[in-house]
Amino acid sequence: MRVLPAILCVLALAACREEAKAPEPVRMTQDAIGHFCQMNLLEHPGPKAQVHLEGLPGMPLFFSQVRDAIAYQRMPEQSHAITAIYVQDVGTVPSWDAPGQDHWIAAEEAYYVLGSDRTGGMGAPETVPFAEEAAARDYIAAHGGEVLRLAQIPDQAVLAPVADGLLSRAEDDADFSDRLRKLSNERKN
Repeated sequence: MRVLPAILCVLALAACREEAKAPEPVRMTQDAIGHFCQMNLLEHPGPKAQVHLEGLPGMPLFFSQVRDAIAYQRMPEQSHAITAIYVQDVGTVPSWDAPGQDHWIAAEEAYYVLGSDRTGGMGAPETVPFAEEAAARDYIAAHGGEVLRLAQIPDQAVLAPVADGLLSRAEDDADFSDRLRKLSNERKN
């Protein structure tokens, strides 16, 4: 007879505990700022991402590149558990240059194109998401790359620094310094 009360208690506790439901995606506004870059997202091309954190309902972190959101997911430094990640479906956005404020799909359901000739909003190689595998394959025909699921994306593809961009900046800095020296010398003469 003692088993029956124990079973009833377990069933009552199970009924009280709701399944944790992922939060819905949030529409980007004109004020949406990228978590890493701190820049207005709607001013940059390419698909965006949003990461929802436990304890911060309705206030996702936005990312100017999908690659950055995946990197954030894989870094151990987060202060809150991730409850959902959404990415923009490039197969339904109006254009690469102006993907809009919506078109969100769950990151784990997307098909990603890695290694295409397109760069994201911050100029780094982009991890391009699609809701449909056929749309991803059509994109590859035009822009190159390969189709992977979220779990298949190598850490190196999202966590490694982008050497070309850093080299270009260093060259730009050296060019700027040379031009500044030249101007200074011209003023002295």
